[in-house]
Amino acid sequence: MGGDGTAHELRPGRSATCRPLPLAPRSDLRWSVNQDQPSWASNEAVRASMKANRSRDTAPELALRRAVHALGMRYRVAARPLPTVRRTADLVFAKARVAVFLDGCFWHGCPEHHTVAVRNGQYWADKVARNKARDADTDQRLRDAGWEPIRIWEHEDVLLAAERVRSVVLSRKQPPSR
Repeated sequence: MGGDGTAHELRPGRSATCRPLPLAPRSDLRWSVNQDQPSWASNEAVRASMKANRSRDTAPELALRRAVHALGMRYRVAARPLPTVRRTADLVFAKARVAVFLDGCFWHGCPEHHTVAVRNGQYWADKVARNKARDADTDQRLRDAGWEPIRIWEHEDVLLAAERVRSVVLSRKQPPSR
């Protein structure tokens, strides 16, 4: 909070040099959203809950990163393995060409834990089907480019998953035998 009673926030399209914004909401400072378009959410509570979902730095992802780091592995976070493909891996080991994806049970249709949505069931079923198709396409594109994708479910044991990542990365770092 600035000494003049303003909040210092970065607005969309602005540089890192922040200008103070008034604390009172003003319509000209909001993100540009078509207010006339109806929301996809079934109600405001669902909309608020869905907007709060994080795309990175989730608790399972942080736990996996800590476990992989504790094994001495170093990686890039939330990076594109293939710059020309708009897909982001949770962990990227560029030299070994390994991309790790930590998939949520609901969002990616876990065969053990996926639950069917009560409201807007068809929308969510279609959404999960699209996610699964995109995951398969991503894996194939990575393999075609010489990468090894690793898929980990959020419910998997973190230490076992970290060891699996380590094993794959180390096997791909081995120099070819003469």
